[in-house]
Amino acid sequence: MTAPGRIVVLNGPPRSGKSSIVAALQRTGPWINLGVDVYNKAMPPQLLPGIGLRPGGERPDLEENLPALYAALYETLAAHSRQGLDVVADLGHHDFYSRPLNLLPDCARRLTGLPALLVGVTAPIETILERRRANAKAGFYTVDEEIVRRWQEAVHTPGIYDLTVDTGKMTSEACAEAVLGALANPPLPRSFERLASGFSGRG
Repeated sequence: MTAPGRIVVLNGPPRSGKSSIVAALQRTGPWINLGVDVYNKAMPPQLLPGIGLRPGGERPDLEENLPALYAALYETLAAHSRQGLDVVADLGHHDFYSRPLNLLPDCARRLTGLPALLVGVTAPIETILERRRANAKAGFYTVDEEIVRRWQEAVHTPGIYDLTVDTGKMTSEACAEAVLGALANPPLPRSFERLASGFSGRG
């Protein structure tokens, strides 16, 4: 019987350094990246920004798609793990939509029984603003400080993590090493188990 692959979900605001940690992890072994940028590249234009909707409830017309999109993504993470594949996803989970969607507990339930780690990725707001100015991606990354602060607050609520890394103080390689260490000696119960236990709906 194939042992399940490891799952790492990196949760943080845009430009917090998640993609660099993914790249550092991939240098240590065959980690498959299924994060927000990869996922959204497959999205038709009418669904964009897909699971990348920023906090504030600015696009309620697109929010109805999110439960199915997140469910499909997490089922995909679980399917890879069950085939013995290591998979990492860099995301920006939050619940600051026009109405609460309570997506994270449902996502967590879909990883039940699998070796999944939830990692909070943080960086000082000044560092994030500097990164946005240095690489605006043709205007995709705004340098509006209010929006950046909104991301900072929303994405780390409720802030239940197995591990938190600060890319303002740690290199991407050091963050990847910390992730691997937490995978080898995970806290119990794991964060996804704690989040799933609070889920009361059906999916």
